Amino acid sequence: MKNKDKTNNEIIYYTIGESYGGQQDWFSDLWMYKGGCAAITACEMSIYMAMFKGKTSLYPYDIDLVSKEDFIKFGMLMKPYLKPRISGIKTLQTYIDGFKKYLCSAGQDQISLIGLDGGESIEKAKISIKLSIDNGIPIPYLLLLHKKKIFKDFNWHWFLLTGYQEYDGDFKVKVVTYGKYFWFSLKELWNTGYSEKGGMIFLSL
Repeated sequence: MKNKDKTNNEIIYYTIGESYGGQQDWFSDLWMYKGGCAAITACEMSIYMAMFKGKTSLYPYDIDLVSKEDFIKFGMLMKPYLKPRISGIKTLQTYIDGFKKYLCSAGQDQISLIGLDGGESIEKAKISIKLSIDNGIPIPYLLLLHKKKIFKDFNWHWFLLTGYQEYDGDFKVKVVTYGKYFWFSLKELWNTGYSEKGGMIFLSL
């Protein structure tokens, strides 16, 4: 019998060759290679919206065949808007300000960006994630420090959420970064153990 308490919703995403989205490791530019995660998530959001939401002006290359070479060029184009820095892009507002400038430059100033601080309740985070994913819009996520070792490769890092699963009280999110995807418990991801937490950005088209 099908369990009626199970909910699953994943956004259809894109690949570049065998890579699930783009990769920071592709960049020879030292700043982008080491600290370009914010700019890269903005590139991925732009490609997604051009490909699936009709916002074609957001991606200046061939949207029918996104290549590694074009993704790298696009990353360098995005770099001035979300410029990598020693401390990283560690606030939601810095990301919102930079990405908004790019959206406006591409003629998409009607797209709004709203931040949800990592200090908000997990219930509010869960509701917001479900609403965005159900509307087919990925979510840029900033994780600062986390005490659990399972997240060591995600510390001080921007990535995307593109899906969720809810089953028997457990709520998991699909994390996209490094050309791969991972499933994590939102409860574990959200409860970092530090006062400086990060948060999420929600786009409204």
